[in-house]
Amino acid sequence: MILWRRPDQDDIRAFIRLQGALPFSYPDVGATRGDPPAGYTVDHNRVRLGRGRAVFERAVTALHGWRMFAIDGVELCWPGAPIEPGLTVAVLARAAGLWSLNACRVVYCIDDHAALTRRGFAYGTLPEHAVRGEERFLVEWSSTSDEVTYDLLAFSQPSSPLLARARPLLRHMQRHFAAQSLEAMRRAAGAA
Repeated sequence: MILWRRPDQDDIRAFIRLQGALPFSYPDVGATRGDPPAGYTVDHNRVRLGRGRAVFERAVTALHGWRMFAIDGVELCWPGAPIEPGLTVAVLARAAGLWSLNACRVVYCIDDHAALTRRGFAYGTLPEHAVRGEERFLVEWSSTSDEVTYDLLAFSQPSSPLLARARPLLRHMQRHFAAQSLEAMRRAAGAA
C-alpha cells in the first residue's frame, strides 16, 4: 500500500487486522525450507557474526526482537510481537517521499539442535505487499567450527504489472534491505 503520509498507529493496527484475515499472496508457502521455486528472483545473503554460544544467544535474542529491521527508513509494526506461525506484521518503509505499508505473516519457525544449531523463522507476503514471496531469517551455530552466522533467504516477484515496471527500484530496495539487515544483526550480535 503506497501512502502520501505516514499512517498513524490506529491505521496500521486496522491494516494488520484486515490483512491477517486474508490468504498468502503466493502459492509456494513454506518453500524457503528447501530450494526456492522457479519463476521468482532469489536473494541469498549471509554474514559471519562471530564464534561461540554468547554470540549465538545475542543473535537469537536480536532475531526474536526483530532487530534485523533496525534499519533507517524501515519500521516493523510491531517489534514486541512474539514470533510464531500465524502472526501478521506490517513493514512500514519510506522512499522517495512516499510511505509503503506491506503485510506479512509468519509461515513457520525453526528451532533445530544438531551439528548445526538453527533458530529462525520465515514470513510470507499477504495481498497488500509490493512483492509476492517469502523471506527466511536464520541464525546458525556450527558445533564443529563454533562459527555463528546470520542467513537471509528470499524469493519474490512484483505483485502487480504496475510494480513490475518499477522492478529496478524494487530490486534496489531489496538489496539495500538485505545489506542493512545483515549489518543490523552484526551490530546486535556484537560482531567486530
